[in-house]
Amino acid sequence: MSTSSGPIGHSLWFIPDGYIPPESTGSLESHESVCVLNRGTEEVNVWITVFFEDRPPIERIEVKVEGRRTKHIRTSGLEKDGQKIPKGVPYAMEVESDLPIIVQYSRLDTTQPANALMSVIAFPS
Repeated sequence: MSTSSGPIGHSLWFIPDGYIPPESTGSLESHESVCVLNRGTEEVNVWITVFFEDRPPIERIEVKVEGRRTKHIRTSGLEKDGQKIPKGVPYAMEVESDLPIIVQYSRLDTTQPANALMSVIAFPS
């Protein structure tokens, strides 16, 4: 097992399938999260650009992740200049950082009584 805190990961990631369901059932709200692991010791600047099928992107929403920390970023909370990701609209994301990070994407779908949780590693470039 490695105890090194050197750079591991990539500085450019893609998540091609995003969708925040407009409705939820029960007490859990449907949501999606970009999960960032900063294994390094320095704070990392992360910029998320959100792409849509029918409108211009929301560009470079900035998030900071402290060194040796993880951050779970709910996509419904991403905002820049009053623009947010609307519910019920397909989208994709580019996640860029100034230092290498690991990016995972998770979706909790509670639109039906039988909840579904999906989690995948984003595509590194």
